[in-house]
Amino acid sequence: MHAWAPGRRSWERALTAAGIDDPALRAAYTRQRAVVAGYRRHAYLAVRLLLPPALVPHAIAATAFMHHTDNLLDRGPDAAGDWPAWEARVRAGLAGAEDGHPVVAPLLRTVAAHPPLRGHVEDFLAGAPLERDTTGFATEADYRKYVDAYALPAFMTIAGLLLAPEADPDASREVCRTYIDGSQRLDFVNDLSEDLRDGRLGLSEEALARYGVTRAALERGRDAPGVRGLLRDQLLQARRDLLAARRLVAFAPPGHRAFTRAVIALETLTAGAALAAGTAVLRHPVRPPLPGALAVLLREYRRRGR
Repeated sequence: MHAWAPGRRSWERALTAAGIDDPALRAAYTRQRAVVAGYRRHAYLAVRLLLPPALVPHAIAATAFMHHTDNLLDRGPDAAGDWPAWEARVRAGLAGAEDGHPVVAPLLRTVAAHPPLRGHVEDFLAGAPLERDTTGFATEADYRKYVDAYALPAFMTIAGLLLAPEADPDASREVCRTYIDGSQRLDFVNDLSEDLRDGRLGLSEEALARYGVTRAALERGRDAPGVRGLLRDQLLQARRDLLAARRLVAFAPPGHRAFTRAVIALETLTAGAALAAGTAVLRHPVRPPLPGALAVLLREYRRRGR
């Protein structure tokens, strides 16, 4: 572990700085920390290294809630019975019901500390059935509706903690929309191997037709000119949006800007890695190159320290 990597003591200090004193609640936040660290290590390190300690547990709780809900929805029809119960439970908690659930309890404590987050959570819940029921998009317009109804509210459950209170809500949301459009498009390309196996396809039929590509060609992992062109087009658009989203830094308070820069840089690195991989993304997802990712984190860590 690098000398600047966060440890257990810094986590305990972050919980204390956030005013989380109850032992059971501290344990719940700690469990969610392990979940987030396990599935997206680079983003987790960015949270731990680059955000003010008092915000770290809340960012972890919001991320864990979004991840848990997204996983539930990704089970598709199998989650038909689980989703209403989960939505009702979260909404009851937001309305004031006590809940000791290891995901819900930290979320409710975080919402209590950051009241504007409540509206973002409610928007996310409202759009969630679209994620559960969507297996593909006929047109790019359908994809954009998905981003507006589900992906953007999901992102706002985290971004809502990062924006300055005085930030213009419409202007900042527009830049958040640009970021999540790029990030979601990147995810849909990067997750093709898993999504196709699960009967989902995040690239629109309209985009496939433009390059003369069939779903079967993607499933077979064909290294054909049309497939390469399709993937390159999607990834270049994703990278353009991510680069344009660097304007988001201006809407964050000074203490959150290093983290915001790092998150966008890491996604941009991932887009570059996917472009370099070409049709290999049809077999397995890519991650940002480790040296590049560590360089981003170290650069922003030092910049934050100065």
